[in-house]
Amino acid sequence: MNDFVYPGILSSLSLLVYYFTLFKAGTARVKYNIQAPSHDGPEEYVRKVRVHHNTLEHLVLFLPGLWLFSFAVDPVWASLIGILWPIGRIGYAFGYYKDANKRGLGLYISMPPIYIFIIGSLVGFILKI
Repeated sequence: MNDFVYPGILSSLSLLVYYFTLFKAGTARVKYNIQAPSHDGPEEYVRKVRVHHNTLEHLVLFLPGLWLFSFAVDPVWASLIGILWPIGRIGYAFGYYKDANKRGLGLYISMPPIYIFIIGSLVGFILKI
């Protein structure tokens, strides 16, 4: 059971990365005086909102995948593979904040753990039958 502390720490770290993107989008809303529910505004504002939304879209795949892989395969391996996700998402965010065309590297770093977790957990659970 002690090995599950690692996916727990990684989950908390990943949620903090998500909260960071939420904070950046929220402060941009105030800075540019964008009234809710609108998401129209200057390009800098829209980029911050897109980072926030895209991070949420990936988080809902990453977190369940991390835990499924932890139970089906191994929690330490899940954490070692999964650490790429928050690193990639931070790279994605800072790249996108500068220019939408600079988001690619962070995206490509953060995507493989999701695929590995989903496919790996499926295989792991099938092998347990």
